[in-house]
Amino acid sequence: MQHITCSLRSVPSSTPTATKASSPSVSTLPNGLTVVTEDASSTSTVTLTFPNAGSSSESVAEQGAALANKCLAFKSGSGLSSLLILRNLEEDGAAPFATADRHGATVGYTAAPDKAARLVPLLATTCAFEPWDVKDAKTIAGEEAKAANSSVLSVLTEQLYGAAYGAQTAVGRSYYSDAASSSAIKSFREKAYVLNGAVLSATGVADHGAFVRSVEEGLSESAVGEASSAAAAAAYMGGEARISAPVGEAHVALAFEGPKSTALLNVVKQCLTLSGASAFTAPALVGVYAGVPVASASTVADSLSAAVTAIPSNDVVERAKAMAKAEAVFALDGGSQSLAGAMTSSVLETGSFGGAAQLAASYDAVTPKDVAAAYTAMLKSTPSMAAVGDIAAVPYHATVASRFS
Repeated sequence: MQHITCSLRSVPSSTPTATKASSPSVSTLPNGLTVVTEDASSTSTVTLTFPNAGSSSESVAEQGAALANKCLAFKSGSGLSSLLILRNLEEDGAAPFATADRHGATVGYTAAPDKAARLVPLLATTCAFEPWDVKDAKTIAGEEAKAANSSVLSVLTEQLYGAAYGAQTAVGRSYYSDAASSSAIKSFREKAYVLNGAVLSATGVADHGAFVRSVEEGLSESAVGEASSAAAAAAYMGGEARISAPVGEAHVALAFEGPKSTALLNVVKQCLTLSGASAFTAPALVGVYAGVPVASASTVADSLSAAVTAIPSNDVVERAKAMAKAEAVFALDGGSQSLAGAMTSSVLETGSFGGAAQLAASYDAVTPKDVAAAYTAMLKSTPSMAAVGDIAAVPYHATVASRFS
């Protein structure tokens, strides 16, 4: 998810260091699981991503189940206690992790390459929903929700999704909720944490075929689930969300429906950055953000709008392409966990992963005409506006939207 909370802070571009060329391979198993590996990394990060386990897949009665289930990662299941699962990981020197957001959930670990395949079954154990595990998961979820709801940028992010997609829709509702019941947590996990449609990525794998055979054997007893059709795209609406709070500043984000292509979306973001704005992206969203003193609150919308309205010149587009490509390729060299995430994202978007060469080519293919068309489409969409803090002087959505009509 990526998550907008992180994206609201501009990430400086960096020049990637040279890496050993990798040979990525992709296979789809009969159970619907896609396995993607590469052989260049010196360490192995293995991740199992469930694209339907994000909060956008929750029903109204399941709100909070995605967060709670993330907190149930590596808990008792398939005849193994939580203690035994963690002991197996620790004895092999593996570092486990789990993430989730609106758009999916991932469990994984980083270990030495010779331990990568052996630990795969621990990623898809059938959760036993032991009462103490569920209680702990609820407690941790509550702490995460409390922390997020006390962060201005996290609140702004949640409000922006509500403004863009509608506060009562699955995508617009907050990911940070601790309201899920035990039955909702269980039902959500049983339908979302299944192999069919999931992606398993592994770095530092020398023999793709042997690894795939180990995965197929190791996950033979894991829940497969029904054949899942592609999830319906969330309907972008455009609107406004405001929360007044005495924080001494006004925080405002302005977002638009962006292109579906990740490469084009990231080039547009860099164009906005080169215009002097703090730009961010999320799946199918692109926008600008500012946090200003109360005295500047009345003009913040003007500065944000100005950053978006001018279609960039060819020179700016070429600079933006170079920055976006460097940032994307650098992510492949940012450690095995970052590489595994990039592999998964590529498979989910395109069905394949061709390594740095394919990734670079996707950015090289973006033209100034593509960027101009993206800007035109973006400015024709209704803007989404979120404002949090001392916002009495911040203009309302109707005033801002009139600048783009």
